[in-house]
Amino acid sequence: MFNRILEDNNLKFDRNDKARTAYSLRHSYICFRLLEGADIYQVAKNCRTSVEMIEKHYAAHLKDMIDTSLVNVRRERPKRKDQSGKADDSERRPEA
Repeated sequence: MFNRILEDNNLKFDRNDKARTAYSLRHSYICFRLLEGADIYQVAKNCRTSVEMIEKHYAAHLKDMIDTSLVNVRRERPKRKDQSGKADDSERRPEA
């Protein structure tokens, strides 16, 4: 089915005449997410790979296009609200 969609839309081969496969979707997803400034740890988790593999095989190719200030930045999670609508601070870590 995937190959048929590619063929019907004249997308079976990339600009270097390399055949696209379902694996190409994974590669595109990782690259697009990195370019958007997504958390590299979350991308690695979503794709069941390591941060090291992403850095080696994807981020290295995008290094001139990525806003490096956004990569490897842990974002604060939104606070959960309890049933009363108040913020729940029970998951907060004690300050050192």
